Amino acid sequence: MRNNKEVVRRAKALDLWRDHGIAAAIQAFDVSRPTLYRWHKALREKEGRLEALDPKSTAPKKRRQRIVPDGVETYILRERTAHPRLGKEKLAVLIKADLGITLSASTVGRILKDLKQRGLLAQGKKLSFYARSGRHVEKTTKKRTKQRLPKDFHPERAGDLVEIDAVILITNGVRRYILTAIDCESDFAFAYAYKTLSSASATDFLGKLRAVAPFTIRRIQTDNGSEFAKHFAAELQSLGIDHFHTYPRSPKMNAFIERFNRTIQEEHAYLHRATLAHDIVRFNEGLMDWLVWYDTKRPHWSLGLVSPMQYLVSTLGAEESHMLWTSTVD
Repeated sequence: MRNNKEVVRRAKALDLWRDHGIAAAIQAFDVSRPTLYRWHKALREKEGRLEALDPKSTAPKKRRQRIVPDGVETYILRERTAHPRLGKEKLAVLIKADLGITLSASTVGRILKDLKQRGLLAQGKKLSFYARSGRHVEKTTKKRTKQRLPKDFHPERAGDLVEIDAVILITNGVRRYILTAIDCESDFAFAYAYKTLSSASATDFLGKLRAVAPFTIRRIQTDNGSEFAKHFAAELQSLGIDHFHTYPRSPKMNAFIERFNRTIQEEHAYLHRATLAHDIVRFNEGLMDWLVWYDTKRPHWSLGLVSPMQYLVSTLGAEESHMLWTSTVD
């Protein structure tokens, strides 16, 4: 059915009419008397099947047909055959200059689309050349729908949503990458530096994160970087962790990790840039010490000036909190 929600609403209105009268149904559902009779008639004609209450399409039955001036299609076909890269804006200018016909770029674009659908205008293809066989093969791309976090989602406990990102730092021409992660509920954070940024690095980081996180990770959100594809995506799938992506050029969707990226750079990475560039092992050792302080000692405004570990312990029951007795809250 086209609109299940509306079907249920209409069915409830008819039930109320049957049980309490038409006046009650009109007042409760804000519909007119003729409308209720029309719904009742449609349901009776369909022998009580609910699809009779499905709203019909409101698209007009008669639509205006696009009228293309004589000679325009022939001109476009000739010009695009001779110059395949001509776009709609340039074609609109040429049509006005050569034919004396003024058309907007959007109108020319719609004409181009119609010509392609009718098979009159050749569409460009990307080819790959295989030297061994000497053949050209058309490239095919499979469009993948990426999962987005629901707008009304709010984490209720630690591990419900962990955001992961990468920080790139360049020192004297040496490029280094710091993968970062933060739990949106408890602010528990982790980071690790790598010489290369790849899905293998991200997978290794995920393993380290799961080893140190004092909670089970159920959802992860990242941007659309290639490091969060292939091996990383396959690992998440094997672990049963939901993987959500942000929309392109929308860092505000990963606000928690973007703020942590600023903190880790200002409070640690910038102070040890030379070590990061030339001795990444020693940098990671110092980074672990800083993260222990960040997660167990550093007060967080968002948590009421307690550390992430103190916050986590405060959410546990008495029996569970004994497991983390070294970081208790008064």
